[in-house]
Amino acid sequence: MHRDHTRTIRIGDKKIGGGHPILIQSMTNTRTEDVQATVAQILELERAGCEIIRCTVPGAEAAKALGEIKKQIHIPLVADIHFDYKMAIAAMENGADKIRINPGNIGGPDQVRAVVEAARERNIPIRVGVNSGSLEKSLVEKYGGVTAEGIVESALEKVGIIEALGYENLVISIKSSDVLMCVRAHELLAQKTDYPLHVGITEAGTVQSGNIKSAIGLGLILHQGIGDTVRVSLTGNPVEEVRSARLILRTLGLRRGGVEVVSCPTCGRTRIDLISLAGKVEKLVEDYPLNIKVAVMGCAVNGPGEAREADLGIAGGLGEGLLFKKGEILRKVPEDKLLEALKEELDNWT
Repeated sequence: MHRDHTRTIRIGDKKIGGGHPILIQSMTNTRTEDVQATVAQILELERAGCEIIRCTVPGAEAAKALGEIKKQIHIPLVADIHFDYKMAIAAMENGADKIRINPGNIGGPDQVRAVVEAARERNIPIRVGVNSGSLEKSLVEKYGGVTAEGIVESALEKVGIIEALGYENLVISIKSSDVLMCVRAHELLAQKTDYPLHVGITEAGTVQSGNIKSAIGLGLILHQGIGDTVRVSLTGNPVEEVRSARLILRTLGLRRGGVEVVSCPTCGRTRIDLISLAGKVEKLVEDYPLNIKVAVMGCAVNGPGEAREADLGIAGGLGEGLLFKKGEILRKVPEDKLLEALKEELDNWT
C-alpha cells in the first residue's frame, strides 16, 4: 500500500505518512483575526474529531492572531497562504505548525527561497497545493485542457522548486472538483513520489451533493492505499466535514471507534416513527466513545435479524419496539420510551 511507504512528516505533535493513521483535517470559515470566533470553531471541530486545522492568513493581522489561537487549541495549526510570501513567514513566526503554499503564486525565486529558509529554520513542513482550477496555461495547452496528467506535472514542478533549495519536509495536495479526474491524478502521483499526500475533492458542493462526491472520490482513492490525511470539502458548517470524513474512513475500515448506526429505509410495514427515531439515535451516539454498532429497524421482516447482529438494536412493532443487546432480547419498550431505553444501555455499556 502506498501510504505504508510514504515519508513520515511531523506536524506539531502529530505524524503523517509512513503508515501512520490517516488524520482528519478541516478549515475554519471564520475571519482568522477574530481570535474568539476562530478558537470557538476550532474547539467545536476538535470535539467532532478534527485532528489538524487550517486557517487562512490573508494579512498581517491574521498572521499575528495565530499565536493567540494556538494557545487555546489542542491540535496542529496549518496556515493557508496565497500571493504574499511575507504572510507565510509571519505565520511561521507566530507558531504555525505547517504552511500551505503554491510556489507559483507567492512571488519569484527569491520569495520562495525566503519562505523555505524560514521553514527550514523551524523544521516546519510545507504543503505544496495545486488545484485544477488554477492549472498553468502552458500545461492546459500541452494536454489539451485540464487533465490529471497536467495536475500531476504541475504539482511535481512545484515540489521540484523547493527540493532544489534543499528542503524535503513536504506534503503534496492535488485537488479537482472533477471526481474521476481527481482519482486519476492521485493514482498517477502515487506512482511518482513518496511524499505523504493530503487528499480531498475540492469545491465538492453542499452537504448533500458534496458528501456524495467526496464519498465516491475519497473512497476510490483511499481504498487503493493512497492518502495520508483527508479533508471533506463542504459548503456548510465545517463540523459536517469532520463527521463525514470519520464515516468515510470507518466505512473503508481505515478508522475504528465511534458508534456506527444502521437503520432501515422504512416501508409500508413500519408502524413507528422510525425516520425521526433514527435521526435522534444518530445524534445521541455522537457523544459516546464506544466502538459498537447500533441498529434501528422498523418492522418484523428484517428488524429482529439486524437488531440481533448489532451490539444494540431496536426492532419496531406497532407503537413499540423490542430492545436487543448482543443478540438477546432485553425487553419490549413503548415507542415513546425507545430513545430513553437506548440511552440507558449506552450509559451503562459493558
